[in-house]
Amino acid sequence: MTELSGSHVLVVGATGVLGTELARQLVAQGARVTLSGRSEKKLADLADELGEAVVGTVAADLARPSGPADIAAEVYGRELDGVVFAAGVVAFGPALEVDDDTLDELVLVNLLGWMRLMRDVGPRLGKDSFVAQISAVVAESPTAGMAAYSATKAGLSAYGKALTLELRRQGVRVLDARPPHTETGLATRPIAGDAPRLPQGKDPVDVAGRIVGAIRDGERDLPSSSF
Repeated sequence: MTELSGSHVLVVGATGVLGTELARQLVAQGARVTLSGRSEKKLADLADELGEAVVGTVAADLARPSGPADIAAEVYGRELDGVVFAAGVVAFGPALEVDDDTLDELVLVNLLGWMRLMRDVGPRLGKDSFVAQISAVVAESPTAGMAAYSATKAGLSAYGKALTLELRRQGVRVLDARPPHTETGLATRPIAGDAPRLPQGKDPVDVAGRIVGAIRDGERDLPSSSF
């Protein structure tokens, strides 16, 4: 079991639909949060909503070289009990046609920026703390027309599994969550291409609830079949 009441959790990607809901439900469990996202206005609105539970906010873009360091600097010197990674971008189109700018942004936001951030904040996590990274069902079932996106999510999942082994002695638990398609609106905001026709997705409130429950209950792996 993880005691969330009174804990301090960094939520990366807090301005997205799922990230926002995760922040809300963590606060409902008694956590204090530092919020990170790309939009200053959305961060300010969410901070106003969550009130005194918000320790700080930082507008940062993981696609920029300074992004991970800016986020890490916001929590420097503060005790940190958990990190939630809910940031991400998506792109659609044939694998052999995706351009360099799209590839770069996918890898930087979905994977490399997170790896750089963990390099900074991971050593500060103490015994009985947690890391929860939100991957996707495509990490399990790579999808045609989403090859590059699928690859970044599979890489994220693999990174989490390796972190589980490396951080065990430190007393840090790593949770890799791979929810099915969820109605976050992300598919309507691709950085390239057009989304195929998708089935009705999961409710983000329910998905966030399942993830926060897994954090609280000490789970380490949430495959798509768990949602």
